[in-house]
Amino acid sequence: MQETLHLLSNIKPHYSSSTPPPPPPHVPHHDSPSLSRPKTLPFSSSSAAATAAASAAVYLPQKPPKTRHHLPALPSPPSDFEAKMLYLDSLGIDFLSLIGRHPPLVSAPLPSVRSTVDFLLSMDFNIIELRRIFGMCPQALSLPPADLIPVFTFLLREARVAGSDLRGVINRRPRILASPVSSRLRPTLYFLQSIGISQVNKHTNLLSCSVEDKLIPRIEYFKKVGFSHKDSIRMFRRFPQMFCYSIKENLEPKFNYFVVEMGRDLKELREFPQYFSFSLENRIKPRHQSCVEKGVCFPLPVLLKTSNQQFLCRLDVCCNSSMPFSSSPLWCTNCEDG
Repeated sequence: MQETLHLLSNIKPHYSSSTPPPPPPHVPHHDSPSLSRPKTLPFSSSSAAATAAASAAVYLPQKPPKTRHHLPALPSPPSDFEAKMLYLDSLGIDFLSLIGRHPPLVSAPLPSVRSTVDFLLSMDFNIIELRRIFGMCPQALSLPPADLIPVFTFLLREARVAGSDLRGVINRRPRILASPVSSRLRPTLYFLQSIGISQVNKHTNLLSCSVEDKLIPRIEYFKKVGFSHKDSIRMFRRFPQMFCYSIKENLEPKFNYFVVEMGRDLKELREFPQYFSFSLENRIKPRHQSCVEKGVCFPLPVLLKTSNQQFLCRLDVCCNSSMPFSSSPLWCTNCEDG
């Protein structure tokens, strides 16, 4: 029996062509291949397919990269400094020279500068006058109209300047525009009136002067050299322009020459303070020396106020005739000539 089973196990089954083969043995489900998994082709097959695809591919030329068209850069607007320089240059005003003498002009806004120019033009000043005014007083260009209007009001109402004379007053003394009314113009007006100068509108160039720094020191100088306070005031009342003269460069050298070289009495200066308005080198010395050479002595008005021709004529007459006495009416004849 055992031998029979052994023989049967060694016999291979034989199927005829007409007999279908038995079904394959049952394989568990989890061992079955997934339908979605791609089949792996042999390497040789994939290489051949890639080569064929590459040979059949059509290559299109690459598009050139897009270029951005850059607009030309617009010039940056000029700075406030440049704008002011261009504006004033259009008026014929050298801005750089002005800021050299008045640096705060650098920070003055352009609209304020324009408004100042427009305001003065509305007051009938022309461009040529403005060039001179700003050239002599750069501070005026940095002042807004709100600071300039009180100055014109003061000149008209308090200093009694006629409206037709305003331009002339400012042109003669542009510094008035930069002088505060409350701290400079009005105190100076009151001081001049207090010493007896009633018609200040004829001496408006003095209004911008400081009472403490300029007017009083000149009165004190004449008191120091021998004049009384009353005589000193009288001299300035007779000739207010003497307040504008420098003590070191004008009053002192001319006074010393009058006393030392000319040897004259102080009374003559008190009566004729206009002596200080004449040039020491070009008028006072040459004429005095001519009189000394001829042995002639003229009163100060005759010596200085007459023209050269009148002076030489008088000198010739005096040399060829006797000199009149000081009490004679001829002593001061035509002293006001010239």
